[in-house]
Amino acid sequence: METRAPFVVVGAFVLAAIVAVFGFVYWLQNTGGLGPRTTYRVQFEGSVPGLLVGAAVLFNGIRVGEVTDLGLAPGNPRGVHASISVAAATPVRADTKVGLEFQGLTGVPVIALEGGILVAKDGEVPTLVAEPGAGQGMTQAARDALRKVDSVLAENSGALKETISNFKVFSEGLARNTGKLDGIVAGLERMTGVTGPPPKVTYDLAALRDAGPVGKIINVQWAIPEPTAVAMLETQRFLFSPAQEHPGFAEAMWADALPKLIQARLIESFENYDIAHAPLRMADIGQIEFQLLIDVRRFRIAVEPGPAAEIGLSARIVDKNGKVVASRRFEENERFASLAPAEAVAAFSAAFGRIAKDMIAWTVQVY
Repeated sequence: METRAPFVVVGAFVLAAIVAVFGFVYWLQNTGGLGPRTTYRVQFEGSVPGLLVGAAVLFNGIRVGEVTDLGLAPGNPRGVHASISVAAATPVRADTKVGLEFQGLTGVPVIALEGGILVAKDGEVPTLVAEPGAGQGMTQAARDALRKVDSVLAENSGALKETISNFKVFSEGLARNTGKLDGIVAGLERMTGVTGPPPKVTYDLAALRDAGPVGKIINVQWAIPEPTAVAMLETQRFLFSPAQEHPGFAEAMWADALPKLIQARLIESFENYDIAHAPLRMADIGQIEFQLLIDVRRFRIAVEPGPAAEIGLSARIVDKNGKVVASRRFEENERFASLAPAEAVAAFSAAFGRIAKDMIAWTVQVY
């Protein structure tokens, strides 16, 4: 008997400790911890989906208590009564607003209290009345909104059908009278003197056609990436020095932005010299031995003392390790008679042809 007694004492102690822990957890969950508590009744008009006994009660977003009881309102099939226990220091008033909020990703419902200034009479336990629809979730709200839309559409189905029919008749009438409408618009333009903008005229830069007989060749894979340039040169417009507008060039434009146009015509010039060993357009295709990097410095029309096409390019030959092997500047001017787009384009092509010829000779000499 003396041997078994300690085991009985230990077992009783462990059992008492377990009961005490469960009791403390139950008390903490249902009364909210230490301190005096006050109980209030809450009346909901409508469903309270997911609300359970033990759910949190928040006042201005701060947890102050829990739901202690839930039940259906006697004699009111749509009503729900709840009892809440909150900290006695919570400033609950007779006109405190009551709502149901859904927190977290799972949408756990809690009772939310907010504000209020009317103090209840002494000894009276105020009944807090929730706002209509306080327990309505987002899903139910969306369903109600769709139901209202359906109701509006059903009530006005005849008017909507008539409106759609009128639109159909109107569009068919426009389709039958397109020619007449064009005539009316043309007549209005003639009467008011307002006309549409004239079409743009596109000009292209000519590549070097004949660079002479093929001498030394570049027997490696290489590339000419798109040239770099300041923002002012990233354009299709004709540029002037000094910068000003010239009416004859208002509708004139290059076939592409200047860096891309120069890249295309340089590659075409190298192809005209030796198409079997011409450069690639991109530097990331296969194994590139070197690149010819171009920076556009000038590509403009100098107006004074006489119109002239000015081109300035700087070139660098960079090997596959990023080392600059050689560098050089290419500059050419070509005068032309009158300030007209066609003559300017011919001058630019002549100046560019000389630059392309010098660049080909220089590149094959380096490599």
